[in-house]
Amino acid sequence: MSLTPDLLLHAYSVGVFPMAEHREDDEVFWVDPKRRGIFPIEGFHISRSLAKTIRRSAYEISVNRAFPEVVEACADREETWINAEIFARYQDLHAMGNAHSLEVWDQSTLVGGVYGVSLGAGFFGESMFSRQRDASKIALAYLIDRLQQAGFRLCDTQFITPHLASLGAIEISRAAYKARLQQALEQEADFNAPQLPSAAGLLQRMTQTS
Repeated sequence: MSLTPDLLLHAYSVGVFPMAEHREDDEVFWVDPKRRGIFPIEGFHISRSLAKTIRRSAYEISVNRAFPEVVEACADREETWINAEIFARYQDLHAMGNAHSLEVWDQSTLVGGVYGVSLGAGFFGESMFSRQRDASKIALAYLIDRLQQAGFRLCDTQFITPHLASLGAIEISRAAYKARLQQALEQEADFNAPQLPSAAGLLQRMTQTS
């Protein structure tokens, strides 16, 4: 079955997501993990070292400025589940306003970022990348802050890794995830609404909620 934007949105609404075995594989399969990784919207952990990096860095943060480039960068690794069809369909979702990216720039160079899909008050994180130390952590910090300010109720990470767990991600059962998903889909949130905060503003809010 070929992917379409509507099929993708339906899949997210019932708790599944697509993957390919590798970049050159034309086949796409659906994944519905028994254990699901999520970020509690109010539970992102900023370590002292990351806070110092955010406070002192001259990185520029943007939203939806370079969506294709972020997806390409996420796929630019030895093993990736992003094949040509997945790449194309997420560009379609971005054009429809359902897929978003957050970018980290070092002057004019893209050094980190994260992208995902929004539906109702749920955000479904797909992938992130980093080309400089802590760039992906900075992207995640700004992403979670944006989700908080925009009224999102669910941030899905699909799977959990030690890296994500160190930032506050937790693992829940499939049933618990789908209950949270249903609650999120019954509400609305606007990813594009919040203004990007300053580093000081971000850290102040994150300190209050973490």
